[in-house]
Amino acid sequence: MLVAMTTTDWILDIVLVLIVFRQMREERLTARTVLLPLAIIGWAATTYLHHIPTAGNDLLLAGAFAAAGIVFGVFGGLLTRVRVVDGQVRIRASLGAAALWVASMGFRLGFAVWSSHPSGETHLAHFSAAHHITSAQAWVVALILMAFGEVVVRLGTIVVRGQLQLARARREGSGAPAPQTRPGAYV
Repeated sequence: MLVAMTTTDWILDIVLVLIVFRQMREERLTARTVLLPLAIIGWAATTYLHHIPTAGNDLLLAGAFAAAGIVFGVFGGLLTRVRVVDGQVRIRASLGAAALWVASMGFRLGFAVWSSHPSGETHLAHFSAAHHITSAQAWVVALILMAFGEVVVRLGTIVVRGQLQLARARREGSGAPAPQTRPGAYV
């Protein structure tokens, strides 16, 4: 049903799983920190999304997977440590955020591998027929939208948390009443 993974697909998926190790090192939140993941998912969109099927329950499948990605993104963003040091927002993925990332990326990779093998392909075809999912492209769209939801919402959560921490640190520096957390503390 789904096309077998190419070497490029394998490399991309493995890099995305392993990127979590880079995120576990504290870094400054910059435009590059935000734009690089958005560029990667933009590339994935142009590579894998050729059309969005709307027949049967295809949109419901895409919506369910996108919602799952959004949930992963919210929790990934909340589990990422955010603090302000010397007026700059610093971020670091916690062990929980890293585990969540590996689980979600691993699920998508595992699903792609499973669905490209004869037994997985047969099970997926039966499931799709029973649930009115009309094409392999519906599964591709669902998996891509899950990744989009996770990446965009995770980044958005981190950026908002960083801006709130930065505003709090600036208030503390201006003599405004101090909030409960100390400057530089992770939240």
